[in-house]
Amino acid sequence: MKLLEEKIKTDGIALNEHILKVDSFINHQIDPLLMQEMANELAGHFKDKGVTKVATIESSGIAPALLTSLALRVPLLILKKQPSKILNQDLYQTVVTSFTKETNYELTLSKKFINETDHVLIVDDFLANGEAATAAIRLIRMSHATIAGLGILIEKSFQPGRQKLEAQGIEVYALARIGNMAENFITFI
Repeated sequence: MKLLEEKIKTDGIALNEHILKVDSFINHQIDPLLMQEMANELAGHFKDKGVTKVATIESSGIAPALLTSLALRVPLLILKKQPSKILNQDLYQTVVTSFTKETNYELTLSKKFINETDHVLIVDDFLANGEAATAAIRLIRMSHATIAGLGILIEKSFQPGRQKLEAQGIEVYALARIGNMAENFITFI
């Protein structure tokens, strides 16, 4: 998506070969017009895939996932990084290793909101190593629901995430695919 690539070029900051800051328009401050365009693009790509729910991992994926679910007219599931004090039973749970935070956390999904008839589109802001997406897929599959695909705003294509997911039979659709990155340098595929 040229619009997103241009925004990354003008407002994104490549700190090094692994870290791209897009906090001025995607995850700390959100450009709502750009976010709507990205969500419409994701929804348009997956509109004929029989999606019954959109899912994302809190918190940076919520904005694009919410707008995508709105465009598809289906509910949004938010996969929690910690079980709440009141929502602590009847959960699907799995452990995720976060590349950016270098920690493990437990991802949870309430059994009440998903079942084997659901066909779920996962939406997130970044795809790098694929650990978070793989954990989300694991959770959704625990309910015997199926995966419609993975919609990503920004993919670091030089990292193994796409290959891991495609090896599991998951369709990956990314709006911007970074081929190479270094300090103050980004190329797109």
